[in-house]
Amino acid sequence: MKKRVLLSIHPEYANAIFAGEKGFEFRRVIFKEDVSEVVVYATSPISRVIGCFKIEEIYQDTPGELWVKTEARAGVTREMFDSYFKDRVKAFAIKVSEPTRFSRPQPLSKYLPSNTPPQSFCYI
Repeated sequence: MKKRVLLSIHPEYANAIFAGEKGFEFRRVIFKEDVSEVVVYATSPISRVIGCFKIEEIYQDTPGELWVKTEARAGVTREMFDSYFKDRVKAFAIKVSEPTRFSRPQPLSKYLPSNTPPQSFCYI
């Protein structure tokens, strides 16, 4: 059975995903389990779960090759991308599908009883 993950994403990037301006979420590490949906926790100052999206595909490549594949819908500059993946051999891009912003942001405690946001992601 496919799982869901909760991802911590900076508000500017989370908002860009739900505005349709960012078609990929970039990661240095990726899930080991088979995941079909991402629940988005927007980090401070929002500090709320603001929506979700389906995973269409996950790309894995060198940072340079990944940029070539995702540049048109990256939602970040090349400089930001290069800085994020500095000194990395492997890079991952989660292709966003069906982004849905919740009408009301939800408290993290609804998804995680600990109410502690994950550094990167956690299974829910």
